[in-house]
Amino acid sequence: MLLESVRLALLSVVRNKMRSFLTLLGVIIGVAAVIALLTIGGGAREKIRSEMAGLGSRLIFVFAGMPTDPSMPAVATARALTNTHLLSLEKTIGPYGIVAGHAETRLRVSYGARGLSGQILGVSRAYFGLRDWSLKRGRLPTAVELASNASICVVGSKVSEALFGVENPIGARIRLGSSHCRIVGELSARGASFSGDQDTIVMMPLGLFQTRISGKNDVEQILINAPSEASIPTLKAKVAEEMRRLRRIAPGRNDDFQVEDMAEYMRQASSIIGNVTAILGAIAAISLLVGGIGIMNIMLVSVTERTREIGIRMAIGARQRDILVQFLTEASVLSLLGGVIGIGIGLGIAWVVTALMNVDFVPSLAAITAIATVSMFIGIVFGFFPALRGARLDPIDALRHE
Repeated sequence: MLLESVRLALLSVVRNKMRSFLTLLGVIIGVAAVIALLTIGGGAREKIRSEMAGLGSRLIFVFAGMPTDPSMPAVATARALTNTHLLSLEKTIGPYGIVAGHAETRLRVSYGARGLSGQILGVSRAYFGLRDWSLKRGRLPTAVELASNASICVVGSKVSEALFGVENPIGARIRLGSSHCRIVGELSARGASFSGDQDTIVMMPLGLFQTRISGKNDVEQILINAPSEASIPTLKAKVAEEMRRLRRIAPGRNDDFQVEDMAEYMRQASSIIGNVTAILGAIAAISLLVGGIGIMNIMLVSVTERTREIGIRMAIGARQRDILVQFLTEASVLSLLGGVIGIGIGLGIAWVVTALMNVDFVPSLAAITAIATVSMFIGIVFGFFPALRGARLDPIDALRHE
C-alpha cells in the first residue's frame, strides 16, 4: 500500500511538473539556505581551528585597546605598545615563556619594473621561534642579524613569484617603499588566512622596520608562548600586572590594553559564526514554513480536483485510512523531493563559497540527514489537513462531483 502511494505521488508530480516545481520552491530555497549556511559555517570553524592550531594553543596576545575609563575623552585613541613594553616583558615574563613582538604595514614591494602590494612585518628576535615557518629555499634570519637590525628579509611565495618568476630570489635586494633589504629566505606557500594573504608577506628585523619603514618605535602586538595551557591564566595575570605598571595605570582605573589567549579567540570566533549562522538559519526556516504552506495549498487543490477519483476508490473498498495515507504520502514525497533538490543546491553553493573563502568544504552527514527528515516531516504536517479533508469525503457526494 505504501509503495503504491509513493508511486501515485511521483506520478502526480510528473503530471503537474510546473505546479509541483512552484510548490516546492519554498522548500528548495529554505533547505538550500540551511545546508549552505551549516556547511559554510562548519568550514569556517575548521579553518579557525586549523589556523589557531598552527599558531599554537598556548599563545597569549598583548595589544593596545581603546581606553574604557569613563573619565577619558570619547575621542581618545589607545596608547600604542612600544619597545619599552616589549623589552620589559622579555625580562619579566621571559623566564616563564617565549616573548616576541611585531609591527606591520602595507607597502609596494618591487624589484626592477616588477612589483606588488606586500604585508611588511617587523619582528623581534624570538618571533621565529613562536611559529612553524616552513622554508622553500634559503634560511631564516639569525639571532645576530635580528639583534643588529641587519638589512635582510624573508619573503612569501607570491612575492618571490611576482618579482622573480621561477628564478631564485636568494641574495637579491628588493625595494620596500623607499628602503631596501636583501632576501635570505623564501617561505613555502601558506595560503590566505583570516588575517590576510600569508604569501605576500615580507619579514625583517623589528628595529630595521622601525627605523626604515615606520619611523616609530611602536609595536603592534606582543606574543607570549606559555609553557603549558594550565599556566596561561597565571601568566596572563602577570602580564597584565606588568603592563599596568609600565603604563602607570592607577588602581581602580580600567586597562588601556588587552591580554587575550588563543582559547578566548576561538570562543569569540565560534560565537560570532554561531550567532550569524543562527540568525540566517532562522530566516531560512521562514522559507521552509512558506514552502509548507505552499504544499498544503496545492494538496487542497489536488483533493478538490480528484474528488471523483476519491469517491471511486471508496466505492470499490478503499477506507478513510487508505485515502489519508495516500495524500499524506504524496505531501511527504513532494516535500522530501524539494528537500533533496535543496540539499543538492545548498551543497553546490557551499562548495563554491568555501572555495572562494579558502576554507574546507565539510558537509555534515548528520545535518543532511536531519534536514531531509525535517523536509519530509513538513510535508506530513502541512499535508495532514488536506489528507484528512479528502479522507472524510462522503463517497456518494464525491461520485457526483464533476
